[in-house]
This record gives sequence, C-alpha cells and structure tokens, in this order.
Amino acid sequence: MRPIDPWSAACYRYIEEPMDKVAVFGFLIVSTTLEASGDAVVRMGLAPHAWPVRCLIFLGGAVLLFSYGLTLNLAPIEFGRVVGLYVAILFIVWQIVNFVVFRTVLDVPTLVGGSLVVTGGCIVALWQR
Repeated sequence: MRPIDPWSAACYRYIEEPMDKVAVFGFLIVSTTLEASGDAVVRMGLAPHAWPVRCLIFLGGAVLLFSYGLTLNLAPIEFGRVVGLYVAILFIVWQIVNFVVFRTVLDVPTLVGGSLVVTGGCIVALWQR
C-alpha cells in the first residue's frame, strides 16, 4: 500500500534506482555515526569535569544528536522501510564508537547478541513484502 502524502510518494520513487539505495545507505551510515558519537560525547560529559567544561561537552553532544535526527529525517525514504537496517547499522557503529572512544572490547555475549540484532535487522529490511 503506497502512502498518499507527496513526501512519502517521492521517497518511494527515489529508492527505485540502485544509486538511490546507495544514497539511502549513506544517510543511514551518517545518521548512525552521529547518533553513536553524540551518545558517547554526552556520556563523557557525565564524568567529573568543571561545570563550564561539562556544559561545552553536553552542548557538543546535543549538536551531534540534533544532527543525527536531522540527517535521518532528511533521508529520502520512509523510516519504517529501513528501520531494520538502521538498527543493524546502529549496533555496528555503536560498537565501533565504543571501542574507539572508551576502549571497550567486545565480549562473547555482545558478539552473539549483536549477530542476532544484525541478522534480525537484515531480515526486516530485506524480506520482500
């Protein structure tokens, strides 16, 4: 069932070309990177810092999180159509950011659970309806 509003109709037309799918994937990579980075910056702001420094860190995190929301909503596709792929990509990007920023190495439960998240996200995104 196709939506009737013009924006969603344009989104459906947009993803019909292979390069357009690459563009949508690019939007997802950028938005998940902004979200995971913004979350990491906010977490760093929770550490004991002087209030002016803490406020600047929180402001940086807020800018990144706002940018994530803006980028995701500018993507030329309905979010419901790519939510599975978004969650799979977000899990992977979160683990990369977690390792780079906090030096946290993946353990077996995270690897097993993460593989289920990524597999489930791909099923939701790629299963023909």
